[in-house]
Amino acid sequence: MRENIATNTIDRPMFKIVETDLGRYNMHEIYQRKSAAYKLIKRGMDVLLSAVALIVLSPVFLVTAVAIKCEDRGPVFFVQPRAGKDMKPFSMYKFRSMYVNADEKLKEMMKDNEQTGHAFKIKNDPRITRTGRFIRRFSIDELPQLINIMKGDMSIVGPRPILTFQMEACSQYERQRLAVQPGLTCYWQIGGRANVTWEEWVELDLDYIEDMGLWTDLKMIVKTVPAVFRGDGAY
Repeated sequence: MRENIATNTIDRPMFKIVETDLGRYNMHEIYQRKSAAYKLIKRGMDVLLSAVALIVLSPVFLVTAVAIKCEDRGPVFFVQPRAGKDMKPFSMYKFRSMYVNADEKLKEMMKDNEQTGHAFKIKNDPRITRTGRFIRRFSIDELPQLINIMKGDMSIVGPRPILTFQMEACSQYERQRLAVQPGLTCYWQIGGRANVTWEEWVELDLDYIEDMGLWTDLKMIVKTVPAVFRGDGAY
């Protein structure tokens, strides 16, 4: 990992945020150089761990589904188009944490966006339900993405996918973050989430592509557990 030269850092021993390096336009090439053995093991680990997690966490799925239904009788799951590897769109699954038809209000709320760049985050988003605030606090809303991982849309570790139209508005440099499969957890996920600016987020994703390997992925998975319970930037 490169030296930390940014003023706004995430205090984690595993990585450091750096300034945008416009010379890093070779992420696809870097990924292609990763060994075939690593890619095969990564996919096998994705399938195995996701299958185990779906079984072990099935009580959490059940309780969450009941809570969502009891609050407003709306659908339990929320399906949304996200940009996948090489900008290929896919349908990402989440537990619904917002009121029904919340997406229709997105454009009018963009003026209140508290995140920089192409992502959208509002700390006190009025569209979020009471149940939604709880499941977002502990990232329970993201658990259905284990199904996306089983399907091959995502990996356990990789850049977090954002909305397709937001990714389409990104520069060529920023789009490089999707030279690899998007993931459930990443440097951004364990390092502050919404507290990280978009520019730093992109750099962290490019750092991951450079660093990615079996040991990096295993460390990331282990570090995700305490990060979820801390809830830094989770809203």
